[in-house]
Amino acid sequence: MTTTRKKATGPPRFVVRVLWRLHRGIVRLSGGRVGLWPPRSGERFGVMGLRTLGRRSGRARTVIVGYFEDGENLVTLAMNGWADAEPAWWLNLQARPDAKALLRTGTRSVRARAAGGEELQRLWVKVGDYPGWGDDIDGLVAQRTMNTAVVVFEPGTTT
Repeated sequence: MTTTRKKATGPPRFVVRVLWRLHRGIVRLSGGRVGLWPPRSGERFGVMGLRTLGRRSGRARTVIVGYFEDGENLVTLAMNGWADAEPAWWLNLQARPDAKALLRTGTRSVRARAAGGEELQRLWVKVGDYPGWGDDIDGLVAQRTMNTAVVVFEPGTTT
């Protein structure tokens, strides 16, 4: 007996973009009181705002990303709505790694880097512990032709 596995899919790209903009607007209008929340280990990802500086323009850019905590570090995946292209915020951070994490509890200065080696393996397993992501994260990531960076935000010193 052969079984076929259904290919994992996400919503259409335009839907993702509209929802991101709506979410970002709600966070901005509410001052972060609505739309940001902390993660619950093994239950749900948290949602934070991330303020980077444009790699070419130098202008502040804010996005909303899911994250979880790993000790004092914040961790997310550098994904662009399952699309192949790297997200602009990750390209910005590669050029200028200092950023601001906008959390429900306030703003935190952070410095971004890609996880590697054993840390990458450990964090990838941790991603799989979260319902909604872990259910088929490997299938979703397999839709991309490039590797998905696991981004670690360490406490930073930016102002």
